[in-house]
Amino acid sequence: MTDSLDLTGAVCPIPLPHNEQIVLGHGSGGKMAADLIAKTFLPAFDNPALRAGDDGAVVEVPPGKLVLSTDSHVVSPLFFPGGDIGHLAVCGTVNDLAVMGATPLYLTAGFILEEGLPLDTLQRIVHSMRAAAEEAGVQIVSGDTKVVQRGKADGVYIATAGVGVLPPGRQLGGAQAQPGDVVLLSGPMGDHGIAVLAARGELGFETDIHSDCAPLNGLIARLLAACPDVHVLRDPTRGGVATTLNEIARQSGVGITLFEKNLPVRPAVAAVCEMLGFDPLYVANEGKVLVILPRQSADRALEALRASKEGREAVLIGEVTATPPGRVLMKTAIGSTRVVDMLAGELLPRIC
Repeated sequence: MTDSLDLTGAVCPIPLPHNEQIVLGHGSGGKMAADLIAKTFLPAFDNPALRAGDDGAVVEVPPGKLVLSTDSHVVSPLFFPGGDIGHLAVCGTVNDLAVMGATPLYLTAGFILEEGLPLDTLQRIVHSMRAAAEEAGVQIVSGDTKVVQRGKADGVYIATAGVGVLPPGRQLGGAQAQPGDVVLLSGPMGDHGIAVLAARGELGFETDIHSDCAPLNGLIARLLAACPDVHVLRDPTRGGVATTLNEIARQSGVGITLFEKNLPVRPAVAAVCEMLGFDPLYVANEGKVLVILPRQSADRALEALRASKEGREAVLIGEVTATPPGRVLMKTAIGSTRVVDMLAGELLPRIC
C-alpha cells in the first residue's frame, strides 16, 4: 500500500512564464491573461476609460445622434505592403463611421488569438493599431481577448466596434442619391486587394503595389465643410466600387451610369487584373470613398478631396439617373453600354 499524499499547505503552482508566443493560458482570464493585457494592450491604448479596468467604458459624448458600427477582420497575410490587420481594423471602423457623416470618437477591439502566435507579432499589430488610432484622433476604450487552439485561426482575428457622433441636421445614406447627382471617387481602384494578393506570394512575380488602407475621417470632414449638400458617402471595400454602387442604386431606387474612360486604375493594378482575369471594379479598397452629390457642387468637392493626400487623385466617374432604377450601367470607351452587376461569390478570400 502506498502512503497517502499529504496536500497540507498545497497551492496552485505559479505558471511558467511565456514570453515568446501565445499559449492557451493567455485566454484563461487568470494571471497570464492579466499580464498580457497589462504588458501588451494597456501601454499601447492607454486612456482613462480603458485604464479604469471595468467591464465597460464610461466616455463623454458631445451633442448629436450616436452612430454605431461593427466589423471583423480576417486578412491573410497579417502584414502586407501598406498595412496590416491592426491598421486595417482601426481604419475600417473609423471609415464606416465617417462615411455616415459622423465624427468618430471611440473604438472597442476584440482579439481572437491563435495558440502559438509570436508575442512580438501581436505587439507589432497592437502598435500599428495605436498609430492608426492616433492618426484618426480616436481612442480604443474597451477590449477583450480569447485564445483558440493551434490551427483554429490565422494567427489573429480582430473584431472592432466604433462610436461616432452625427451633428444635428446632417443626413447621409445610401437612400439619398437623386437623379442629376454625380459620382466621384477619391482615387484609383483595387490597390488594397491586389497588394494583399501579392503579399501571399501567389502571383509568381513581385509588384510594388501598396494597400491604400488609411483613415478617411479627416478627408471627409474637409469635404463636408466645403460641400454640405453631399447626399451619399460610401467606402467601397469588399466587392469593390461596382458592388457598392449597386447597393446605393437599389437603396435609392435610381440608376447609376459609369464612364469607363474616367475610371482610375494604376497601371500595375490593371496589369495584374488583366493577367488574372479580374475586373478592378470588383477589387477591394480600404482607403477610398465614393461621393454622390449635386452636379453643381462637383468642382468644389473635387477641389476639397484633392487638397488631402488621400484624395489627390479624385475624379468624377459617373452620374445618377432616374432609369433604370436599381441598376448600374457602364458607358464603355467604344461607345456601347453594358450592365455592371454586383459581385457574385468571393473574388479574393480573407482580404479585409
